[in-house]
Amino acid sequence: MTPKNTSAPIDGAALLSEVEAFHRRFNAFPTEAAYVAVVLWNAHTHLLDCFESTPRLAFLSPEPGSGKTRGLEICGTLIPAPMHAVNASPAALFRAVSGMDARPSILFDEIDTVFGPKAKDNEELRGLLNAGHRRSGVSYRCVGDGGNQTVQAFPSYAAVAMAGLGWLPDTILTRSVVIRMRRRAPNEHVEAFRARIHEKEGNALRDQLATWAEQVRTRVDGAWPEMPEGVTDRPADVWEPLLAVADAAGGHWPQRAREACVELVTAASAGDKASLGIRLLTDLRDTVFNGSDRMPTAQILAGLTAMDEAPWADMSGKPIDARQLSQRLGEYVTADNQPIKARNIRTAGGVVKGYYASDLHDAWKRYCPTPNQAVAATPATTTD
Repeated sequence: MTPKNTSAPIDGAALLSEVEAFHRRFNAFPTEAAYVAVVLWNAHTHLLDCFESTPRLAFLSPEPGSGKTRGLEICGTLIPAPMHAVNASPAALFRAVSGMDARPSILFDEIDTVFGPKAKDNEELRGLLNAGHRRSGVSYRCVGDGGNQTVQAFPSYAAVAMAGLGWLPDTILTRSVVIRMRRRAPNEHVEAFRARIHEKEGNALRDQLATWAEQVRTRVDGAWPEMPEGVTDRPADVWEPLLAVADAAGGHWPQRAREACVELVTAASAGDKASLGIRLLTDLRDTVFNGSDRMPTAQILAGLTAMDEAPWADMSGKPIDARQLSQRLGEYVTADNQPIKARNIRTAGGVVKGYYASDLHDAWKRYCPTPNQAVAATPATTTD
C-alpha cells in the first residue's frame, strides 16, 4: 500500500546520508561516486512512476568474493517489494512484473550465469530487462491453449539491480549504472551483516524513503534535472532519475550526484567494457592498425588476441575469429553509409581478405574520438 503523506516533513538530504551510512557499514564500494549512485538508485525505486525510465544497477567484478552479493543484499533492505530472482525463469518474471500485486523490485544475483561468456544467450530475459528500462515498455506473449491463443502485452517496467562476474550484454550495460567491485584491501573493514538483526534497520530506512518519496512526488514527477555538460543520449536517460532524486533531497546531494554522474559516465566511455563494439573499434585503431592503412584479417586477429588485457582471446571460450570480427564490424558503417566489411587486399603472396582504415575512420570518429583525430588513411586501390 502506498504510504500516505501525513507525517512531518522529512529532511531528504539527511535521510539519504543515513542510507549512505548504512551502506558504508557493510559495503566497501570502490569509489565515493559508487556510494552516491547506489543511494540515489535506492531512493528512486520509491518514485519509479515519476520517471520515463529506470536505470539498472549492476554490481560487477572480475573475481568472486568482491562484495557484489552483499551490495545487492543491502539494497534489498531499502527498496520496495524486493524480489530475489536467482534462477527465475523469464515467464515467472513476466508474470511478477505485470501482475496485479505490488510491482517487485528485481534483485538478480549471479547474472553472469545467464549472460556470461560460458552461458547461452537468454534473449527472453534480455528483452525483458531492456524493455523494462522504459515506463512504456511492454513484452508481448501468446496466452491461451492450443489454437485458441491471443497476443497479450505484459508491462515490463520495473527497477532491477544485478550482481555478477565481469560481463553483461552491451544493451543491458548501456542502460545501467555500473559499479566495478573489487576485493577489499587488508585495511578496508566492514561490519558483518546479519539479516535477522540488520534487515530491520534497513527496512526502517526503507519506510522513511517511502514516506519521503510521497512528500516530494509532485516535485519529482515530470522534473527535468540539469545534466552535467557532455552527458547526453543514453547516459542522460540513465542518470536523469537519479539527479531528480538528488535535486529533491537538496543539501550537498545535487552537487555530489552530478560529480558522480560525470565520473561514472566517463569511466564507462573511456576505459570500461560497457560496449565490446566500441572496445573493438578502439583497440583496432590504437593497437592493431596503429597508423597502417590496411591489414589482412589474419593479422588483425593475431593482433587482437595478443592483447593481454583485452577480451579477444576468450570470446565464449575461444579466440575471436573472422566471422565474429565481421559480425561486430558489420554493425558500423563507412563514411558513405555502407556496412564495414572485409575487402580484397593485394599482398606479395596474392590477394587476401582484410580491412581498410579508410572504411573505419568514420566509426572511429563517431564512437571513440580522440582529441587529435588521426589523419584519414590514404585511399587504397582494391580488387573488389
